[in-house]
Amino acid sequence: MQTYTFHVAGMHCNACVLMTESELQDVSYISQAKTNLKKECVEITGEFGGKDPETIATDLTLILAKHGYALSIEKQKSVKHWNEFKNAIPIALAFLIAFALLQNAGLVNLIGGGKPSYITVFIIGLVASVSSCMAVVGGLVLSMSATFSKNDASMKPQIMFHTGRIVSFFFLGGIIGLLGSTFHISSFSSLIIGIILGIVMLILGLNLLDVFNWTKKLQPSMPKFVSKRALGVSKFTHTFTPILIGVATFFLPCGFTQSMQLYALSTGSFITGGLTMLTFAIGTFPVLALISFSSFSVEKSKNKGVFFKTAGLIVIAFAVFNILTSLIAAGYIAPLFNF
Repeated sequence: MQTYTFHVAGMHCNACVLMTESELQDVSYISQAKTNLKKECVEITGEFGGKDPETIATDLTLILAKHGYALSIEKQKSVKHWNEFKNAIPIALAFLIAFALLQNAGLVNLIGGGKPSYITVFIIGLVASVSSCMAVVGGLVLSMSATFSKNDASMKPQIMFHTGRIVSFFFLGGIIGLLGSTFHISSFSSLIIGIILGIVMLILGLNLLDVFNWTKKLQPSMPKFVSKRALGVSKFTHTFTPILIGVATFFLPCGFTQSMQLYALSTGSFITGGLTMLTFAIGTFPVLALISFSSFSVEKSKNKGVFFKTAGLIVIAFAVFNILTSLIAAGYIAPLFNF
């Protein structure tokens, strides 16, 4: 047994920790893998057959490359790609102006009332489905598809997965909302929750920009032991495993999911909490469906940097709007927009 420490390029959040550890521990000659997000490295113990560290890093990179990660002996210099903002800013502005006009016309309720509307939740779901923190879910979908295609060439496993995921998000979101009803949430508490939700979204948006390393360690996440147990469901080979995997995604480490769960808790209602998480799950569905039924991958796109920066700017705008409208709804500041 030997232990080596490698630097990991492509790390974004706690989902990356879970994904790299899970993929590496599935390698037959590796007994343990422990990833450190803060240092962006992984400590690996195993029987490497006398291979030198450079060869080991190359071999394991081939395994992790499909998820956008690479191992190296020396830490790679991070390239910020500030020039991508030249395209990202106009696209994000056009998107936000379009929704502001729709809001002003009364066609959508995007930022009113100090709470995210279902339209906002749906858009957050769309953004989350291609973000780094949903990498674990995408990896689960790909792994499940490969495993079950050996014995079942139909689309049944994928359909079961997405059905289980969407239905469970409604019921589990409802349970969270019902749990919130057991607490007395005052108007001041609602304000605090709204501000916390805005701050969480702000951190997630900043992380999507991929220019501030400090945002990686601030993102919320499920306790690691819960996420690992949820990920462990994918090891089962029962007929109903795809449904269980769909249910398990509710507990995986995604900051966007956790922020919507926080809002569901604040609703104090089974129906509202359930519909919030259902809308979020439906928002993630289009991209996850593409991953299930095709070789779609944002990580492999040459324009992925522009896409993530655009998404990050939109999420940041939503975060600021949410904080401002929470303060407006509580009467602390005057309305800033005629919405």
